[in-house]
Amino acid sequence: MTEQLTIGFLPLADACLPILAHEHGFAEEEGLALSFQRDVSWATVLDRLLYGHTDTAHLIAPLAIAATLGRGRPAQPLAVPFVLGLNGNGVTMSTALAGRIARSGTFEDPRRLGAALASEAAERKRAGAKLRFGVVHRYSSHNYMLRYWLAACGIRPDEDVEIVTVAPPFVADAYASGEIDGACVGEPWNSLAVERDVARIVLATAQIWRRGVEKVLAVRRPVLDGRRPAFEALIRAMRRAGRHFVDPENWDANARILARPEYVGGDPALIRRAISDRLVLQSGAEAVHFPDFMFQYSEAANFPWVSQALWLYAQMIRWDRSPFSTEEAAAAAAVFRPDVYRSAMYDTGDPLPGASSKVEGSVAQLTSVGTQQGVITLSPNNFFDGASFDPEKMEEYLARLP
Repeated sequence: MTEQLTIGFLPLADACLPILAHEHGFAEEEGLALSFQRDVSWATVLDRLLYGHTDTAHLIAPLAIAATLGRGRPAQPLAVPFVLGLNGNGVTMSTALAGRIARSGTFEDPRRLGAALASEAAERKRAGAKLRFGVVHRYSSHNYMLRYWLAACGIRPDEDVEIVTVAPPFVADAYASGEIDGACVGEPWNSLAVERDVARIVLATAQIWRRGVEKVLAVRRPVLDGRRPAFEALIRAMRRAGRHFVDPENWDANARILARPEYVGGDPALIRRAISDRLVLQSGAEAVHFPDFMFQYSEAANFPWVSQALWLYAQMIRWDRSPFSTEEAAAAAAVFRPDVYRSAMYDTGDPLPGASSKVEGSVAQLTSVGTQQGVITLSPNNFFDGASFDPEKMEEYLARLP
């Protein structure tokens, strides 16, 4: 019997895995029939999920935690049994701002750029017109990555610069109208701003946290409990789609699929840039290779590490300026469901970590880790400032933050 699942998503390159699981027949082979609901804002994606218009959704990871904790709306428990990818976002600046503080033709050093931005922000603040940065949602990794970088460089978010919400498809328009001076957004919307010559890409979020959690598959917990075999089948289909996605022989075909109007829409050449980790940073320039700009498959990239959820919770209470709560931390940790992922992939031969949590930012070189099955070698997962996050010592971590 075929199981029907409707998946909500935003038109971003990192919505690729469920789309390609459908388009290449991996979902059908698992007994699934997938349909898709395209939206333009994360708030609408979440609304459709919570109200039962969709069965599951491509979602920014912190929003799944915020919805479960009741941040900004009545609490509804969500579950994350699968991470759709790590990083894949860029930090852009208007051509005017980048022209003053950024070097041409390269991804910047986060520390050097941060120092230059701090001087610019102070000057703008004295003039009574703070720099304004756009992020895709208050509860997004984009917001937390941007704030983490700014604060570590001595720039106080909300004090020295403004941070506002801009839906991803409208970031280029926000630049063109002068509404924002910078932004953190996923592809292809950085590249579209570059093509329109209203912004330059200056950083990849992978430079801020090398293996930062990004989009996830989110599902209401009662729906997961009631239809768990279907979601485990979807996990297997998406893992197969991930293996297909990262193969260079498939980049052109997958870019054409994602570029179709019912999915991401737009120019397949722009989408291929993200898929191939080769981005054009400013209008008219040659593409620059940034390895692992998007990270969708290897090194247990799709495994929902509990430590990732807790890092996001730490940033949430940091920037909401709310007190640490042991009970809340436990609820945030419980959103990520490595048990479901393990159950789906057990006996498939797919690598499974031996642990469900780790010290984030602690891997400085290629490191083999213990596994439940298969072999996993992790590459560096550092934060740009040299910090690390031990989920067992969250209060100590928070006390050290600027």
